[in-house]
Amino acid sequence: MQSIMLKAKLHQARVTHSVLNYEGSCAIDGKLLDLAGMREFEQIQIYNIDNGKRFTTYIIRGEDESGIISVNGAAAHLADVGDRIIICAYGNYDENELATFKPKMVYMNADNTVSHTSFDIPVQVA
Repeated sequence: MQSIMLKAKLHQARVTHSVLNYEGSCAIDGKLLDLAGMREFEQIQIYNIDNGKRFTTYIIRGEDESGIISVNGAAAHLADVGDRIIICAYGNYDENELATFKPKMVYMNADNTVSHTSFDIPVQVA
């Protein structure tokens, strides 16, 4: 059996560009991709913290160390410059892989520099 699991996320990245007349996708700083283990052309889910919109697109590699997070094409209607977003990549894992599975979380500062990384999400308490 396969399980679909969170592979990696960029938490609270800021949209730096929103370009309607572009061939779709989301450009992400290449160094952030490397750190998170995400790949160019990989499918991602984007969750807009500021307006609640959620959408699917794919990654294109942005300039290394530029801090770029550009939401392009039709998705530009769903995110404005300055919006805080969560970018998630998911993967299929079998039971053997799940024994050692840990997602890679990259937590962002407001300027799209890295605050910290983690392999765990804190337990939510009531």
